[in-house]
Amino acid sequence: MPIRRLVLSLSLLVALQSLAAPHDDDMPPPVPVSPGLLAQWSGSLTSQFSVARQTVGEKATDMLTQAMGLLGVPYRRGGSSEETGFDCSGFVRHMYEKSFGRLLPRRANEQAKATETIDREELKPGDLVFFNTMKRAFSHVGIYLGDGKFIHAPRAGKSIRVDDMRSAYWQKRFNGARRVQPESGTDASASINR
Repeated sequence: MPIRRLVLSLSLLVALQSLAAPHDDDMPPPVPVSPGLLAQWSGSLTSQFSVARQTVGEKATDMLTQAMGLLGVPYRRGGSSEETGFDCSGFVRHMYEKSFGRLLPRRANEQAKATETIDREELKPGDLVFFNTMKRAFSHVGIYLGDGKFIHAPRAGKSIRVDDMRSAYWQKRFNGARRVQPESGTDASASINR
């Protein structure tokens, strides 16, 4: 069933990409996903998400699938709901609360402080990636999907989308990666990043 949701989410992404607003010169466009590319990726993504399921646990895989279902939800500063929109940290907080019952701090820099620092090479799907997009460290956050991609709420006038961390824009702004550790004694987040 999660594979069907993934394919449905990716199909939605293709439809939303065709409706996307023009991008700014300094920020790269979202990762393009055409129907042909979707077909080519379907086997690869299925195996990647099968590995992700084993790597981060079923709840984390479900979180990523649910996050993909929010592609196209508009950015809203201070936003924290599907109905009104999200800012970057509100999106991350919403996904972790909904999927794991884990309440993260509200701001990106606070989320960075409250989570475990990991090396970029250690990133697993479901980990957090942080960027300096406002001339201050840890001013932007997204959720790592795997294969260098992350999902996030970029900024005003944009919508939740997938971007590639390896693009020049994101590479030069990368601040670090973090892992959300389960709270001791709670079952709700026991399978985060296993």
